Amino acid sequence: MTSNSQDTSAIQRAVLLVNLGTPDAPTPQAVRRFLREFLSDSRVIEIPRVIWAIILNLFVLPFRPKRVAHAYASIWAMGDSPMRLILNAQANALQQMLDFQIVHRDVAVLPAMTYGTPSLAAALDRLSADGVEQIIILPLFPQYSATSTGAVYDVATRWMQTQRNLPTVTFIKDYFAHPLYIQALADSVRRYQVEHGTPDRLLMSFHGIPIPYAERGDPYPERCHVTAKRVAEALGLRDDQWAISFQSRFGKQEWVKPYTNVLLTEWAQAGVKSVQIISPAFSADCLETLEELAIENRDVFLSAGGQSYQYIPALNADVAHIEMMAALINPILDGFEAIS
Repeated sequence: MTSNSQDTSAIQRAVLLVNLGTPDAPTPQAVRRFLREFLSDSRVIEIPRVIWAIILNLFVLPFRPKRVAHAYASIWAMGDSPMRLILNAQANALQQMLDFQIVHRDVAVLPAMTYGTPSLAAALDRLSADGVEQIIILPLFPQYSATSTGAVYDVATRWMQTQRNLPTVTFIKDYFAHPLYIQALADSVRRYQVEHGTPDRLLMSFHGIPIPYAERGDPYPERCHVTAKRVAEALGLRDDQWAISFQSRFGKQEWVKPYTNVLLTEWAQAGVKSVQIISPAFSADCLETLEELAIENRDVFLSAGGQSYQYIPALNADVAHIEMMAALINPILDGFEAIS
């Protein structure tokens, strides 16, 4: 398991890039540990705790880890999870970019996860022990949701409640409509299509959330629609050339629609022959993109009569992606300097 070894003992400012998390190994035991932590979070599962504890321990954890571990094994690369490898690469790339852009400032960039390792709480402990006074937390969820970004806030807040000498902590809520983010997504589609051709349809698939979460005020679906529309506009697409959908349903609740697998089936049955799919909700390729989108949904589309299905990778450590992160962070660093 790889990690970022940036020295923080002589710096006063730090950036934490935070993604959701991943098991430590593609085994049922490691997946069970990860799922127990992840699915025990009330931000993720908004079911009364007693009821959910019964469901989780009697019906989910005894059976789901084996199937999920098999899926993780199909994408595990270079001895680690793709999400963790990419997060480390993003942190290293942002570190190099900030060092180049602001050589007069000492800023450390560290990777962290809400669940699993490297944990956000452990990263904050490390920075506190080294006397870091100013911390920027950038959750790598482009569209804010209580189920993802909200959980990052929770971890950081719980940590702050244990500290006597608190650092200045600044959160970046999201960047769903940031021009550099939209441009990076559109450019990634253009580059892919130069090499692979233009499909009948482009599908922008976002991780879903249950409808009741949105009805109670989670702005995530609305933000996804804004992102998708702006990417389509940047690409100059007509309304009949693209669509938005939502994936990764879990449990029996109704989730925001349209569902990715259902829409792909409908398209294939209606005569759509070629599809390219991108997932702007993910800053790094992971199980939901490399296995669910690239493999499972490909089988769905082809089995329903489609002829060509291609997954366009996430932005990962693409230079334009890192430049967007730097554009989010630099104004905050400027503010830190102004009060130092």
